[in-house]
Amino acid sequence: MEKQILHVDVNNAFLSWTAVNMLENGSKIDIRTIPSVIGGDESQRHGIVLAKSPIAKQFEIKTGEPIYFARKKCPNVQIFKSDFKVYKKYSENLYNLLSEYTDKIERFSIDECFMDLTQYLNGRNLLDVAYEISKRTKEELKFTVNVGVAHNKLLAKMASDFQKPNRVHTLLNQLEIQNKMWILPISELFMVGKKTLPKLYNIGIKNIGDLANYDQSVLVKKFGKFGKQMWEYANGIDNSDVEYIQQDPKGIGNSVTLAQDIVNIEKLDEILLVLTEQVSYRLRKHKLFAQVISVQVKNSEFKVFSHQKKIDYPENTTKGIYKIAKELLEDLYKGDSIRLIGIRVEKLCDEKEIQLSLFTSIDNKKQEKLDKTLDSIREKYGENYITRAGKMHIEKMINLKE
Repeated sequence: MEKQILHVDVNNAFLSWTAVNMLENGSKIDIRTIPSVIGGDESQRHGIVLAKSPIAKQFEIKTGEPIYFARKKCPNVQIFKSDFKVYKKYSENLYNLLSEYTDKIERFSIDECFMDLTQYLNGRNLLDVAYEISKRTKEELKFTVNVGVAHNKLLAKMASDFQKPNRVHTLLNQLEIQNKMWILPISELFMVGKKTLPKLYNIGIKNIGDLANYDQSVLVKKFGKFGKQMWEYANGIDNSDVEYIQQDPKGIGNSVTLAQDIVNIEKLDEILLVLTEQVSYRLRKHKLFAQVISVQVKNSEFKVFSHQKKIDYPENTTKGIYKIAKELLEDLYKGDSIRLIGIRVEKLCDEKEIQLSLFTSIDNKKQEKLDKTLDSIREKYGENYITRAGKMHIEKMINLKE
């Protein structure tokens, strides 16, 4: 099965996160809109520029240079100290949002993540999910990201580095690799460092396409195993897996911002079923059961409403969770135009904590068997191989590609 990979990279993370934190704490100025930099303690005379605003960049202030030089270039530049507690907070906020889409997330650095959605798309398109993550991050977390969309980590990473900020870019096939990646300077290829560049220049390799079309055996002779890896990267070849830490989640949720506002409860029910299938599938994958189910909607005026219910018997079947979620939605919905709908399950427990044989009804056991069969089919043949009747023909309602 072809991998479905995203790379999410925060735009100008340290400055953006500082700006959001200041605004949330009452600041009237968004430092992203003025000449500003993040740096060390200027009074100690050893501060350097860690990040700069777009306006500061216009003054040719550079990351890594002393703040003293930045001030000479722009005397009214505002300097703000770095605060890794703040950065960790907003990095965690992003991770929590991404966790609504997959359990397989690799934190590549404090401001970028790889996501493997191969088993988690639930019939949706990878590009649609990328646009949704971009949109939700801006609306809910108040900063922006670039999202790279590809079938392996290398290409997703390369794609996310294309034009910034707040963009979604793809490298999904050979034609895109040739048209978008091969034209880039060889210095832009992932893992090619400053020491390697002169050696590549000396043999006539100036851009990624030159490397991709070079004789691989010559590269191996000159650079060893690294020569083979460079050639593979230039040709978009990467078989590495998203390296994630397997751990039981405290809660599992999924939500979707709709392509158009919806006022029809039946359509909302259908979308809720799609979300429930993904959430319940992830529960079963972890061999967990939920004791609290909540549903959330956001209307066209950005007002958020939610209801939750603690259930007597822990659930992880799609039918059981959807039945309760549907009741919550009907109780919650007041006829507004809805732009976002989501479901979350919490207070999770495993089989050891519940006595299945005593409390599971015959109907529940049949449903568990059905879910297990559907899960195995999806894992073997892909998300789109089988679908429930209630899920059909709703793609346009949750298509977020802009």
